[in-house]
Amino acid sequence: MQQSATLKRSLGLGAIVLLGIGYMTPMVVFDTVGIVSGETGGHVPTAYVIALAAMLFTALSYGRMVRVYPSAGSAYTYTQKALNPHLGFMVGWSSLIAYVFLPMTNAFLTQIYMSALFPSVPSWMWVIGFAAFVTIVNAMGMKSTSNLNTLLVVFQFLVIVIFIVLAARALYNGVGYGTIFTIEPFYKSGMDTSGLIAGATLLCFSFLGFDAVTMYSEETPNPVKTIPRAIFLTALAGGVLFITVSYFVQALFPSVNDFHDPSSASPEVALKVAGQLFQAFFLAGALAGTIASGLASHASVSRLLYVMGRDGVIPRKIFGYVHPRLHTPLFNVIIVGIVTCSAILFTLDTATSFVSFGGLVAFTFVNLCVIAHYAVKKKEINSPMKIIVNVIAPVIGAAFVGLLWFNLEEVSFKLGLIWTALGVLYLMYLTKMFKQKPIDIAFDEAEESSYIETEEDTETAGKEKRKTS
Repeated sequence: MQQSATLKRSLGLGAIVLLGIGYMTPMVVFDTVGIVSGETGGHVPTAYVIALAAMLFTALSYGRMVRVYPSAGSAYTYTQKALNPHLGFMVGWSSLIAYVFLPMTNAFLTQIYMSALFPSVPSWMWVIGFAAFVTIVNAMGMKSTSNLNTLLVVFQFLVIVIFIVLAARALYNGVGYGTIFTIEPFYKSGMDTSGLIAGATLLCFSFLGFDAVTMYSEETPNPVKTIPRAIFLTALAGGVLFITVSYFVQALFPSVNDFHDPSSASPEVALKVAGQLFQAFFLAGALAGTIASGLASHASVSRLLYVMGRDGVIPRKIFGYVHPRLHTPLFNVIIVGIVTCSAILFTLDTATSFVSFGGLVAFTFVNLCVIAHYAVKKKEINSPMKIIVNVIAPVIGAAFVGLLWFNLEEVSFKLGLIWTALGVLYLMYLTKMFKQKPIDIAFDEAEESSYIETEEDTETAGKEKRKTS
């Protein structure tokens, strides 16, 4: 009997971390700093610290769950196995909309950047061109996606380093606060705590990406060891980067009134730091960021669709298909590309609203899954350390996410509830009004069948066999 094609395990720790950082888009800090400066009263770095704290606790929960279920299904799989299959479907449904709309968000941003450079070209052409490009690269294989993503992320780092050097020079020459080192962007007497929390809620969007690396669990040789490290390193590296950059931007622009247009502050920041030449270079870095994020998010949602298709939650013949030569879920890659083209029918606010809602749903249930699996099911609460990692840490993570829920914009909540209602209707259809037994994932079989040996894997297995003999 011929073995069906599966995903190929070709990604190491560094490649996965860079995919996560590329997904998060390092340059996004410049796009959000103006709006968040208004929300926080000029304390964007502090809002990033709060957001990072929330995300690190949740990152620990992702790391705990991926050790048990190293599947590309992420929060969908964890909730289905640790809590309830029906609930797992709904978490997967909510996460799906977040992952689907993120490539669309990047298509929007690409359209904005390119239309500014070439105003005579119809804006919809940039959306179609972006969708076609990321679809072709992802269809060619995960290795090609990873290599291109690495180049784009490195270029963004180069732009950011140059910006920090130029910003430090401007501060030294008396711009903004007029000093390179100051605590003002982080703390002032009379700071508005509610404004900081509201700002952190907006910045939560910037961290979507550290959780997406779990989608590559079936494409790394040792997911139980590699993925937890990649999750934590992605969140930490992204947070440190965001805090550092936002500090220099806030020091240059102490008040939101210093921005002519807070909603699109990045070109203004670049122009004030070093003039039009650097502004053009800066814009190239921003474009690289949207492409890198588009590649990574496109790959992630294709894998989520693959797992749901493989499990039979959605049609298996289409969504559970893997190309025998490319080892990519080719149909899913094409479908996501087509959906990305529909960005011409939506607004940027709508896309980001869906992304925020879906991300918070996933974060909430992953924290709950740690408690359900380790503390309730496995009873691993017989020592102070186990109580900390299996109960206290996920409770803190859930509490932080709860604050983000409380401050979620009304439009995000309403659109999310509409999407959730559609998911409930579809689930009722799948289970015949909940009368049928829900689809049960044969996790062990799925995990075993998804393993593709590389030359390195074969060599390692041979050494272990000889050692045992």
